[in-house]
Amino acid sequence: MSDTRITAYADAAFSIARAEGTLAEVEDELFRLARVLESSDELRATLTDPHLPASRRQQIIEDLLQDRATTTTVAIVSMIVGAGRAADLPKIADDLVQRSATESGTAVAEVRSAVALTEEQIARLTEALSARTERSITVKNIVDPTVMGGIVTQIGDSVLDGSVRSRLNQLRDAF
Repeated sequence: MSDTRITAYADAAFSIARAEGTLAEVEDELFRLARVLESSDELRATLTDPHLPASRRQQIIEDLLQDRATTTTVAIVSMIVGAGRAADLPKIADDLVQRSATESGTAVAEVRSAVALTEEQIARLTEALSARTERSITVKNIVDPTVMGGIVTQIGDSVLDGSVRSRLNQLRDAF
């Protein structure tokens, strides 16, 4: 899909969420759903299957998100899936997150860790990253089992790799 369509869907989602007063929740829920779609071949294949009627794909997403997301998020995702754009959901979500961060004057830090970080860990990490970058930071934690320990942080094009794997590789290269 062209960037203009992704931008149009992200603009629509942003406008709806802001009007509903649920922008922060919708942004976070779409971000998390996008990461699930990227990691689940089965879900992605089901939601993009042109042989399934759009209403069935929408029902699948509504059942999946039931009690896990705001009604605004469910409606936005259902609209995107119904329009046959489920494959573009990760790009739409990322565009929405960036748009929201830009409006609020913050930068988004995608933090990958083997386990979910606690609220306290996220708060400390946010403070440390803000001090290091001299910018206000919003941390998005992504649970990634391939990270053996530690964290891998990406802010825009910058990657800070504090994973155990990276440190072991550095030690191996040193000797």
